[in-house]
This record gives sequence, structure tokens and C-alpha cells, in this order.
Amino acid sequence: MFFGSSKAYSLTMQRKKPAKLVWTQAWRRLNKKGLTETLTKKRARRTNKVARAVVGISLDDIRKRAAQKPEFRTAQRDAALKEVKTRKTGTKGKAAKGQAGQAFKSKVPKTVKRAQKGGAQR
Repeated sequence: MFFGSSKAYSLTMQRKKPAKLVWTQAWRRLNKKGLTETLTKKRARRTNKVARAVVGISLDDIRKRAAQKPEFRTAQRDAALKEVKTRKTGTKGKAAKGQAGQAFKSKVPKTVKRAQKGGAQR
């Protein structure tokens, strides 16, 4: 083996890593020294947001909803909640009448088969 100097030969025989020796080309490459003229920093591309339609609603409908004022949307939500509440109170009155007839039936619990964990093992 031929080395440029006895220093290089000695360090190679000691199995020193060239990347850890500050004066070697390997260290300079690893720590990005002396590359100012040749290489400029790469510019990162920004990701673009793309609007896509969802199964229940088209893209035009999504854009219309986004353009609506928040007050309008809260008013719509309140109206829907009121409608649900009125529907629930209407069904409660009917359910009370139906349960009066069921009160006389004896309450017998249903038997439920439960599967063992880990599948069927014997």
C-alpha cells in the first residue's frame, strides 16, 4: 500500500475512520465544507390543496357551504335541532301509550350465546 504520508499510513493501520479526521476529504464531504460555489440549496415545493367531492355531497355544494355566512349556518343548525326535539317529544307521547299495554307482559330475559375469545378451542 502506498499513502501520501506516514501520518496517513499510521492512521490507516490504527483503523481510524477517515470521516472522523478533520483534515481528510471524507470529513469535509460529510460536514459539507468547501461546496459554496458548486452547489446551491434545493428549493422545496409547497404542496397544493385540492378540493375533492365526498360521497354524500358534490364539490359545488361544498363550495356553496364554505361561502355561506356563519350566522346563516348556525340558524340552520338551530332549526334542525328544534325539529329533532319536536319529533322526539311527539314519539315520547306515543311510546308512553304503547308501554302501558306491555307492562302486563312478564319480563323474561333473553338467553344470549357468547363466543369465547380466541375462536372455538377445545
